[in-house]
Amino acid sequence: MPNPSEKTKNNDKDTELVRAINNGRQDLFYELVNRYEKSLYNFGLRMCDNPSDAEDMVQDTFLNVFKYLEGFRYETKFRNWLYRVATSACLKKKRRSKYAPDRELSLDEFLPADESAVSADLPRWASQPLDQVLDGELAGVIRQALLNLPEKYRLVVVLRDVEGFTTQETAEILDLTPTNIKVRLHRARLFLRKALKSYYETD
Repeated sequence: MPNPSEKTKNNDKDTELVRAINNGRQDLFYELVNRYEKSLYNFGLRMCDNPSDAEDMVQDTFLNVFKYLEGFRYETKFRNWLYRVATSACLKKKRRSKYAPDRELSLDEFLPADESAVSADLPRWASQPLDQVLDGELAGVIRQALLNLPEKYRLVVVLRDVEGFTTQETAEILDLTPTNIKVRLHRARLFLRKALKSYYETD
């Protein structure tokens, strides 16, 4: 997860690149691609769990970015706008994919009626930032738990906890209210911690 100073530097560099591209330096578009291709691919994998779909999502994202970059509003952070485009491409790709489930499960089918029962008695590792857990030995368990989340919850937890967007930024990317984001994030984290707790109890 990028720290605030890195995010500021990256945003300044992105703005410079976008201005230059829109002023005729279209050759610099490949630099934008190189800056974000890997992170967008990983985002696609976490959402789709299919390399082919993730690659297609990245391609669709950059095609749309190239098409609409001229209308980019500079008061917006480019990375936020990019992930909004990527989210749209990802959702369209998932709905067309042969790997998409016939029906998405509700969190109510996994979480108990009393959600406090999940958050109570959680071991210390359950409060670790998700991006740290993803880099550790539980990577496979967490990735599978993420894929088991309904799409609307998975998007929020990936954008907020893995990609490092703020609550406000996540709300803008998904066109939701910050309150809605907080509610979805809370429930998604409960589900993920429940999955981790089950893993440790059977270890």
